[in-house]
Amino acid sequence: MGKAVIGTNAGRWPVSSGLRSARTARGWSQERLVREIERYARQHVTDVASTASLRVYVSEWENGKRTISDRYAEILRRLLGVTDSELRGGVDAGAVLPVVDGYDELLSRIDSASSVSGSMVKAFNDQTEVLRTMDRQMGASGLVDQMTGHLARLEDALNFAVLPSTRRPVALALAGASTLAAWQAIDSGAVERAWRHYETAKRAAHDAEAPMYLAHAMAEQAYVLCEAGRPALGVELVRDAQRTLGQAGSPRLRAWLHAAEAEICAHVPGMADDSRRALDAAMASIPPGPEDRDPDMLSIFLNSAHLTRWHGNVLALLGDEGAVTSLYDALEVVDPTFVRAQAGLHADLVQAHLVRAEYDDAHTHLRQARLLASRTGSVRQRRRVDLLSARL
Repeated sequence: MGKAVIGTNAGRWPVSSGLRSARTARGWSQERLVREIERYARQHVTDVASTASLRVYVSEWENGKRTISDRYAEILRRLLGVTDSELRGGVDAGAVLPVVDGYDELLSRIDSASSVSGSMVKAFNDQTEVLRTMDRQMGASGLVDQMTGHLARLEDALNFAVLPSTRRPVALALAGASTLAAWQAIDSGAVERAWRHYETAKRAAHDAEAPMYLAHAMAEQAYVLCEAGRPALGVELVRDAQRTLGQAGSPRLRAWLHAAEAEICAHVPGMADDSRRALDAAMASIPPGPEDRDPDMLSIFLNSAHLTRWHGNVLALLGDEGAVTSLYDALEVVDPTFVRAQAGLHADLVQAHLVRAEYDDAHTHLRQARLLASRTGSVRQRRRVDLLSARL
């Protein structure tokens, strides 16, 4: 393709190490990034610079010798699953409210927020559901711009809503969307962004007076602590989430919280018995039948088949040879649209076969896990695959 005109640096943002960090987190070389830019351009019928020029651009972007134009920044965000702030070190423009100048403008925004109707809240929730489905099937990396804009619109509506009758439904929608955005950020390796999204979700759940959403956000936030090397603190946060929920939540959510506790306990030396007790509590709480969506909280996907996979995952973490049976049972019934979950399941099987010194089987599932992690662009899954690979 012909060389694109980049233009001057006027108005561009300073470059940080964000591009290099996002690239290396995916295990991509600079050459791989160039190929991905060209592939994106072909798929979306847009012009980019020649291969030779792109190689120079990538090197100079990472070394601070060239600023990233808005057009290339959009491509890089979609490829790498990062925000503008993470990519270029500036302020994320999509998350900043317009400046309110004067009471007339303020009252205009308040009036606009007060007119948010049930149909508009439904539209917000429908958009969250679309993003959840896309994330489940294709991964989070290509959804950063859409999710950033979606959260900005929800926060704008909530910031200027005055009365509780208007604030609560919007806050509930924001809590659900922020928790999804946080999990996507974890999957993309953006842990600070994930933490901030969980804090937004908790504040919104408080506003909505929704203990189920608050408990869910707290327990998912515990995974950030676990993966940061503080699993014991994560266990405390999950248990605090259970106390926050009490007996008010649905049985499916209680089962989910127990399973999360079991998984994080499995990472803490000396807490194997706690992990097994939490697993038993999850199994005792899960409602019967194939239904996996919680009617009271659509963020939760959990039935006995999903819990079988979770059970196998925890047993594998504990070094229990019986993990293989649960994991193969889960593999037979896993929803093929849950691509990232499949990647995690194959990674679990790698770990389970390693416990049994079954290295050929471990290699087979490692290849599949790596393929699916690459397909979804999951930094989190790729990191796990790399760690398992080092043990083979």
